[in-house]
Amino acid sequence: MTSPTSSASAVPAVPAVPPGEPLSNDPPVPPAPAGSPSAATTRDLLSGLPVAALTDFYRDLHAHPELSMREHRTAARLAGRLRDAGLETVEGIGGTGVAAVLRNGDGPTVMIRGDMDALPVTEETGLPYASTVPGIMHACGHDLHVTCLAGAAESLARGRDAWSGTLLVVGQPGEETAEGALAMLDDGLFSRLPRPDVVLGQHVGPGPVGLMGHRAGLIMSAATNVSVRIFGRGGHGSTPEVCVDPVVTAAYLVTRLQTIVSREIPAREAVVVTVGMMRAGTKANIIPQEAEVTLNLRTQSRAVRDQVIDAVRRIAEAECAASRCPRPPELTVSSDFPVTMNDPEVDGRVRAVHAELFGEQAVVEYGPLMGSEDFPRFGMAEHNGGAAIPSAFWFFGGTPPETWEAAPGESGLEKIMSVPGNHTPRFAPDLSAIPVGVAALTSAALEYLA
Repeated sequence: MTSPTSSASAVPAVPAVPPGEPLSNDPPVPPAPAGSPSAATTRDLLSGLPVAALTDFYRDLHAHPELSMREHRTAARLAGRLRDAGLETVEGIGGTGVAAVLRNGDGPTVMIRGDMDALPVTEETGLPYASTVPGIMHACGHDLHVTCLAGAAESLARGRDAWSGTLLVVGQPGEETAEGALAMLDDGLFSRLPRPDVVLGQHVGPGPVGLMGHRAGLIMSAATNVSVRIFGRGGHGSTPEVCVDPVVTAAYLVTRLQTIVSREIPAREAVVVTVGMMRAGTKANIIPQEAEVTLNLRTQSRAVRDQVIDAVRRIAEAECAASRCPRPPELTVSSDFPVTMNDPEVDGRVRAVHAELFGEQAVVEYGPLMGSEDFPRFGMAEHNGGAAIPSAFWFFGGTPPETWEAAPGESGLEKIMSVPGNHTPRFAPDLSAIPVGVAALTSAALEYLA
């Protein structure tokens, strides 16, 4: 792992992939216009970026991860930095959410967001600042997101002479469970604080430090969890004929569910159906009363999502009927993430300033991905009184340079598939990604504030 310690590396321009090599099948993006004033202002604001202090902040967050909707320490640490930077700071929004405002004259209100929660993953990075909490790890980079959010807010606060408008900074809890954004909105985020004119967010992922992944329109998919509870008739393992075994029914269900994508969904639709959990039984010679099968669905439209859920329900009811279950199954839908749709105009402006700041070859088409986020809720009309707020969400690379260079594969996509990714025990963004993420978020905000 590298550890930048001077402001000289505050705004690196690292070639992400060879020029002209997109990370998707989308057509190449036209070159971005040069001479962005937002990029020049960003360079000025970040010339004195306290990289060492931000790195220490990141290490502390990484060593003390907290699960979704329990991010008390993380929220307090973020709120303290924002308050020290001169922002009006409010804590406890939607549980553990943090929001801060910097009013700086006339102009638009720009919201920048970072998520704070960790995952129930046991860390295997071997880092000196690895998680000190057993079984919990920042395996998705949200600690880096909080660090970049704080760095961008502090930079904009120090350089307020260079811009005009209102900055809204949001530290969001519960992204991994799809709870946090909605909880903050339901708790009056945009009534207690200024309603933004544009919403901006980013996510670190596998890829070389310096890579910026953009896509107008659909960039991330919807995700839905569906739990199927199967009711059997328990008894002794020696007399299955007088029982109804829910484990057997669950096994048939798991197998049959694999046909939904291959036999019911048009090939042009991107859909993933994953059975992630099966729970049943307490002892080898006891046929249990119940079994539970939990699925994760990834879709790219509401219509297809509903079609898949209907298919799961139909197949589950049929399998239970075939097994003589004493009652129909129960289906529970949870953790419902919407699709992430980038406003083309907003994404285009942010993409252009990133190309100016990091180099055109570093900005690539990224997605659409089957991963999901609850970030889009901040801009959705249904959560904002019927009026949508334009938004953009992008990705930036965090793979250590030596890991990226050693990864097998000829293309950027092949390398991304072979390096440690999000939600894995060895996911560890390089420390040099901190100033990159700060620069990306700061320049995006300045595109509307400068």
